[in-house]
Amino acid sequence: MFKTPGGHYLYDVNKNVILRLSEDQYKILDYKNNDDTCKCTSEFSSQAIESIEHLRDLGFLSEKRPKEMYHPLNDTILSHLNNKVNMITLQITKQCNLRCKYCVYSGDYENRVHSNEKMALDTARKGIDFYIEHSKDNEYGFLAFYGGEPLLEFEFIKNCIEYFEERAEGKNIHLNLTTNATLLTEEIVDYFQKHDVHLLISLDGSSEVHNRNRVYRDGNKGTFEKVMENLGMIKTKFPDFLSNNIAFNAVLDPQNEFSCVNTFFADFELAKEASIMASEITDLYRKDTVKTSEKYISEIEYENFKIFLSKLGYLNEKYTAKLLSMQYNERKTRYRLLQMRQEIPDKIHHGGPCVPGAQKLFMDVDGNFYPCERVSEASPQMKIGNIDYGFDIDKIRILLNVGKISENKCINCWALTFCNLCAVAADENDGLSMEKKVSKCSSTKYSVDSLLKDICTLREFGAELGEEIYSFDMTE
Repeated sequence: MFKTPGGHYLYDVNKNVILRLSEDQYKILDYKNNDDTCKCTSEFSSQAIESIEHLRDLGFLSEKRPKEMYHPLNDTILSHLNNKVNMITLQITKQCNLRCKYCVYSGDYENRVHSNEKMALDTARKGIDFYIEHSKDNEYGFLAFYGGEPLLEFEFIKNCIEYFEERAEGKNIHLNLTTNATLLTEEIVDYFQKHDVHLLISLDGSSEVHNRNRVYRDGNKGTFEKVMENLGMIKTKFPDFLSNNIAFNAVLDPQNEFSCVNTFFADFELAKEASIMASEITDLYRKDTVKTSEKYISEIEYENFKIFLSKLGYLNEKYTAKLLSMQYNERKTRYRLLQMRQEIPDKIHHGGPCVPGAQKLFMDVDGNFYPCERVSEASPQMKIGNIDYGFDIDKIRILLNVGKISENKCINCWALTFCNLCAVAADENDGLSMEKKVSKCSSTKYSVDSLLKDICTLREFGAELGEEIYSFDMTE
């Protein structure tokens, strides 16, 4: 149960819909929830009480709980892994020419650190062959390059691209590379343009902000000026590549002021047409806690509020933060999850886990498989196979059904459908920890609560979030 400034609501977990209630209906349910039946029967009209009983007759307000945490894709997992692997990301080197202070390989995380290891070409080709063989049902072919800094191995990348184009003939090919952009040259960009390679460039903001964390390996010299120089070269000589093939990712430091970063990207001419995304310094596997300033939180919330105003027609979109544009899209995506069901199934699993290895297969320099590049390479349970022997199905099933370790709590949780915790949330590097996973439940429920309130408030003001999927207004 929750309120917004414009209404009273109940999210029915079994039906997976939101009910809009009158104030009396809300109070009745609140009293009953607190076992105050006497106050309930004496304070409210029989008509209001009967409306609640009518809800029960329709199948709402059920006390049914799932009996087991069991991922719905568990029974078809072999089909996904054998035929529908979505993409492969090759970690072609563990070397990097930068030493970013927040990097997950910096030593501040329970993860590997930078080294001189790099992938053998034979390993890369075997990885590509494995992906082609295990993506037979897919129309598209996705190959991505990751590091370290992958541009340290440009000739290697060229070999991989040409081999992939040959092996993936007949598929709609997509090539992606994540880079710090300091090593880009005319030769490299010319090649990438000819082969339609898409770049995700790390750029944190202005010179002051960017150079605070993104520094060269051999000292504390920042990289902003070099990145700008290379982007200027691309704009001059490859303007179409800049507008069509480049996206930017800004890592937000919660100790900084968000407004400085936002102002930079609002005025950044080279990124006017580009996609810009933002992510905060991750606390996954981090040895200490990422500190967040109150000013940062306040500025983020205010900018989100402005985005909502723009979507409602009260504010020109040009005054909103492009960095946070995905916030509204997330509300639309979550709104579409409110698809009414008869009742909650006996076997269910919370959201969060993808099929490890099928959604975003990550292969390290030695040919080891991981669910994606975000997991710790120092974690044995995250190593889900190897190019020489294939997938470890038993490990993959454990990660997919990570809800099993907190089953008793999950089956009684109202946020079950919207929970986004995957196995990373439970990973202790020496095993999956129920305590670690459960420690994130309160923040997850807080996020879901805020999200439901946002959805209802936006709907009250007439926002178009998609096809109408809940229409249970009990106030009428």
